[in-house]
Formats: sequence, C-alpha cells, structure tokens
Amino acid sequence: MFPKAIDHHKPDKPLIPNGFGVFYVLASVVYLFLLYFFDIKNALPLAACILFGGFMGLIDDWMDLRWRYKAFLPLFASLPLAALREGNSTMATYIFGKIDFGIFFYIIIIPLIVAVVTNTVNQLGGLNGLETICPLIVMVGLMAASKERVLLFLPIAVYFVLACFNFKGKIFVGNTGSFAAGITLASYAVIANIEQTLLICILPFAFNSSLILLNRLLFRRRARLIMKEDLLHADHRRSLVTLIAHYRPSKEHELVGIVALIVAFFATIAVLVWLLW
Repeated sequence: MFPKAIDHHKPDKPLIPNGFGVFYVLASVVYLFLLYFFDIKNALPLAACILFGGFMGLIDDWMDLRWRYKAFLPLFASLPLAALREGNSTMATYIFGKIDFGIFFYIIIIPLIVAVVTNTVNQLGGLNGLETICPLIVMVGLMAASKERVLLFLPIAVYFVLACFNFKGKIFVGNTGSFAAGITLASYAVIANIEQTLLICILPFAFNSSLILLNRLLFRRRARLIMKEDLLHADHRRSLVTLIAHYRPSKEHELVGIVALIVAFFATIAVLVWLLW
C-alpha cells in the first residue's frame, strides 16, 4: 500500500514503508475542523497550513524535488496565516522590546518564519526517530508555552504514536510528515504569538541546517554517516549528526537520543524564558 524506502543505517538495509506522515495530516486536520465547528477560530488557519504542508511533502515524496525548489515551497503554506491575519503584528524581541511590524508582519515575517522553520525541521532527519522525536519535543514545548494548547492535543498524540514506530524502524513518515510537522510548529507559534519561544526551540535545527548549507554551497559536499559493524561514524563535521558521530561513534538509537536531548534542552530553556520574561 505504501511505497518503501531503504533504511541505509541498518546492516541489511531493509525496505521500510514510507509516507506514514499522511496519517498525521489527516488526523490533525479532521480534529482541527471539529474544533472550528465548536467555535475555536484559530483551528481553521492551523488546519489549512497543515494541509498545505502535507501536500507539499507528498509532492516531494513523489517527485524527489531538488532543494532549490523545496526551499521555497513552504512560502505557499504561509498564505492562510497572512490571508486570515493570524498572529499579532507586534512581536516581542529580547533586544529591542516589542515592535509593531504592521503589514510587513504578514507579507514578509510570516513567510520567512514558515519557510525557515519548515526547511530546518525537514533537514534534521535520516535516522530512525530523528525526524519525529525532535519536532515532537518542540511541539510539546510550544504547547507548554502558550494558551492555545487545545489545538495541539491530537496532533501531538498522533505524532507520538508515529514517533514510536519510526524509532523502532517500522515506518518512515517521509517528507509528508516532516513538512507537515515543521509547518505545524511555525504556524502554531504565529497563531499563539510565541515566535520568540520557537526561535530558541529551533536553534539546534538551525545549527544543523547552517552546517549542511555551508558545506553544500561552499564545498559541494554532503553529510553522510559510515556504518562500521553496528556503530555509525563520520569522517567530517557537515551536520549536527555527523558532528556528534565524528567525535563519538554511536549506535543509531544512541545518536538519535543525543540529538533529542540537545533539542529537549533548548525547548526547556525556551519554556523557562517564556515563564520568566
């Protein structure tokens, strides 16, 4: 029923069903439409954004788009937020205080938030559990730092189930899941007006993307892991994962656990800053 993809980080390289992120998209959208039916207005733009994200991820899973095209796709997912004037154009900044960006918040800042967050979340993957557990941690952090928590109850529950199966190497969520999860984080942060909390949460994702892009653009080199027996090694430092594996060769689950702990640390800092600011 589902297409299968090779699990490159297993000794026998088994074929794993891919694209299970579609269940996250369908369940979340149905849930959010039900919330909107019961007069929770913020549910509609979040549902529209997740639909956009899931559809774009599905296109990427089918067509294997190049990064030059993939990077700009999330801009379309920001349309529901801009059209419905979601979020508050007055943003709190840690350095300059609160700034009212006016119309530029909707035509520039929201598209940038959605594009950057979606792409950085999508780039932190490649290992079983990595592309589900890390966004899930950020999702929980954002829910803890906001008042619109009801919007994320079912999305978090569904993504948790997918993360359990993904971590065990039973399924892949594919770009359908990672795009939808990334857009969930970005759009929810805008709706809940906690963009600064999101900024702290995604610092590990941004660091990973910076390493990847710098090496791709300047040196035309890609990050990759090497399996020796049951340990993953790296002879370079071109991503967050290869940086860790370069200094500490680890089993796949150990490597995922280390990255997840780093993400959890920044998510905790983000929530504490939100509570104390």
